[in-house]
Amino acid sequence: MTVEVLDPGVDPEPEGWSAFVARERLLAPWDYGLMGLESRAAANPTVLGVARRDGQIVGAFAAMLCRPSLPAPTWVEVHHPWLSGMPGWAFAEGLDQMAVKQIVREFESAVRRFAGPACVGLVYRNVPPEHEPLVAGRARIGRDAAATAVLDNTFSTVEDWVSALARSRRHDLRGQLRRIAADRDLTVRFEPARQDLDGQELADLLCRHRARFDRLRFDNRSAVSAGYLSALVRRPDVRVLTYHDGAGRLLAFAVLLDHHSMPVYQHWAALGRDSGGRKHLYFDSYARMVRRMVESNSKSLTVGRGMLGVKASLGFTPRPLRVVLVPRPVVG
Repeated sequence: MTVEVLDPGVDPEPEGWSAFVARERLLAPWDYGLMGLESRAAANPTVLGVARRDGQIVGAFAAMLCRPSLPAPTWVEVHHPWLSGMPGWAFAEGLDQMAVKQIVREFESAVRRFAGPACVGLVYRNVPPEHEPLVAGRARIGRDAAATAVLDNTFSTVEDWVSALARSRRHDLRGQLRRIAADRDLTVRFEPARQDLDGQELADLLCRHRARFDRLRFDNRSAVSAGYLSALVRRPDVRVLTYHDGAGRLLAFAVLLDHHSMPVYQHWAALGRDSGGRKHLYFDSYARMVRRMVESNSKSLTVGRGMLGVKASLGFTPRPLRVVLVPRPVVG
């Protein structure tokens, strides 16, 4: 068993990586080219740990190298920056727990060496409680983290979903959907492989949108770059929902990472009302995401962390997550 740590921003794609991504049906952000675009644009770059057994890739880790300023200490955050609420690892199907634990320990040593002598340890984020034993142990510190929201697919139609909501939310949502559908000054598209979108326009809107809200605690991610979004939205496994007004101005957009089992509602951004934005688009986007889940017969839809009260009113269930701190002496 060997583990190699690569910087997608400068290192060539490891042999067998695309085959591993396809075989394990990983989500779009695991694409090596996308990871390179993200890493080159980020203040805290993402590296990729690749585990091999007998030469074949059997595991992978996404990890941010966090360097606030030199010569301050460095630490490693193990999570994929653009897969909110999901662990930063992927393992080949069929590996037993002992093999996975061996891979984890080999990765910890390898990424600590890659990060250099100033590295003070690792932080595993977005760890499902059932997977915590893989990274837990003596002198490792586990804590509760912000939950993620998931909707299990128990519906035959979108109306089934709406009907299952509380009366007040059900009534409001139906009215919101009717108003959006009747708006003749609104063009709505929800399609994969969007060639018509400008990555810079998307990035600017996303940045403006996020500036109106408080950052999540301990969020060391950089802004999503225009180059990353430009490449992302052109992929056939990524659907982008857009709302334009009659003059062609982008009012809002949302990104869905398609997946056979659990699609991911990834990004949402909209103009504020004081800048000409429209009401009700956010809730309309959820109806369209749920429709995609139902029509594709996916197992569930995940919508990440934050605003859990609103998401609960839309039928989503909070799924607990843990964070595990591994100080350097324990890493080895």
